[in-house]
Amino acid sequence: MEKMRAMVLSECAKIETNPLKLTQIDKHEIKRSNEILLKIEACGVCHSQLHGIEGDWKDIGIPPALPTVPGHEIVGKVIQIGDRVTKFKVGDRAGITPLLEACKNCQYCKEGKEHLCESSIITGESFKGGYAEYITVLEDFATKVPENMKPEYAAPLFCAGITGYKAVVAAEPKQDKKIGIFGIGGVGHMAIQFARVEKCKVIAFSRSQKHLDVAKRLGATDAIVFSESQQEFLRMLKEKHGMLDAAIVFAPADIVTDTAIKSVKKGGLIVIATVGENPAFMAFEEKTIRGTVIGSTKDMEQVIKICTDENIEVISEIYPLEKANEVLKKLKNSEIEARAVLIP
Repeated sequence: MEKMRAMVLSECAKIETNPLKLTQIDKHEIKRSNEILLKIEACGVCHSQLHGIEGDWKDIGIPPALPTVPGHEIVGKVIQIGDRVTKFKVGDRAGITPLLEACKNCQYCKEGKEHLCESSIITGESFKGGYAEYITVLEDFATKVPENMKPEYAAPLFCAGITGYKAVVAAEPKQDKKIGIFGIGGVGHMAIQFARVEKCKVIAFSRSQKHLDVAKRLGATDAIVFSESQQEFLRMLKEKHGMLDAAIVFAPADIVTDTAIKSVKKGGLIVIATVGENPAFMAFEEKTIRGTVIGSTKDMEQVIKICTDENIEVISEIYPLEKANEVLKKLKNSEIEARAVLIP
């Protein structure tokens, strides 16, 4: 059997120990008639992969098994198709989100919410991950990518992009709605732009001045340093802008989620797009707390369309596949401006 290069995780460990090893594994082959085979052009490096690699999320079953090949935002060239494939032809470009597969028969799938399917298979939680040279996927769970989209632009759309888009939709955007975005990185910098497309007033929050500068450049009304001194932070926010109409949380820290909830006016809306503890919540304030996670195949198609029509900017930096450990260390230390992309 032909082999391919992949960065394999055999045991969860701190990224400083270089747990990902460059390995020759069996090259993926089409085994079902409705599959396509992609030669991977680029794979984005997501912060959630860092949590999985370091074992932070073992309590929620991530990763579900080892060894594994991480990587779940992928774009590549179709180099082979199964006998029954109609959506793609050889030479097309396609992308894959964290949703590698779903059952297509359950209530969620029938309602177009296949990303909630209880039987879903997640990209990057088996040997089918993007830190490799090839991957197969059922045609229904791949999305066409325009030929003129550069790989380093397109790949981050398939997790960071769809996550940011879906979170903004969940925040019920409308003109002049005041939305706070907590955490301005790979996802947050795109969410700012999706909210601006809806003509919302966006206030960005981050501990990093570098990320705040990015937020301002991308159209945020204001960009404010996040402080764990909650009372002082809330006082300053109220003085400058008043209470928020809605908040979106991407930063994986419980203090951030708690502060975001307190930053929103009574009757407002908080969208949580990260993993953490349940924060304190005052029911009498009639606030709504809503979770969100990636999106459906139709959502992904909409992301591609908006990015094409509105010239959404994707800030990315390119690294070779074998530098995955080094890139994840940079991500852990907040040294990546927005999104890093691995090129096989």
